[in-house]
Amino acid sequence: MLHLKTLATAFLLTAPFAAQAADTPWTLHFGAHVVDPKSDTGQLAGIPARVSKSTRPTFSVEYRFAPGWTAELLAALPFQHEVRLDGTRAVSVKQLPPLLGVNYHFMEGAKVSPFIGAGVNYTWFFDKKGRNALQGTHVQMENSWGAAGHAGVDVRLDERWTFTVDARYIDIDSKVKVNGARVGTAHVDPWVYGASVGYRL
Repeated sequence: MLHLKTLATAFLLTAPFAAQAADTPWTLHFGAHVVDPKSDTGQLAGIPARVSKSTRPTFSVEYRFAPGWTAELLAALPFQHEVRLDGTRAVSVKQLPPLLGVNYHFMEGAKVSPFIGAGVNYTWFFDKKGRNALQGTHVQMENSWGAAGHAGVDVRLDERWTFTVDARYIDIDSKVKVNGARVGTAHVDPWVYGASVGYRL
């Protein structure tokens, strides 16, 4: 009986701190996502262009600022793509697509909680290299600002851990130049989908 009273006393003393920890507004997510550009990315120098997909580790920090509402900053290791002209490899390029957005969680705190969101993306293209017929040329791809939509589902594993599957659509358009001459605009506009594990701090 004394043992039960001791446990009850310990629970009552630690419950406020446990509740406070569970209510922390910060969550870190670690996972992997695929950047999958649309199949028709326009024409470059009058030739149909296509950009390959790429998969990389991703991480984000999410801040709960109101019931159901969170702000999220998404980052990743550099994605690497190939630009093909009429099926032939022409350019290799790396890009970083940091994204800042706001999400609304419909059933916050439930075992399964769907969410939607919107935000703004900045895509930085770098390490651009001409291949095959463009080997040795100077290739430029302008960085891009664009809107982004977001949707997914959180599955709560326990008080701190969450498993998330999600998808984003990002508006990415980049003007392309070869040796200083503009050859067109790459309308990348990818779907970005993947999964992550979240930990509430």
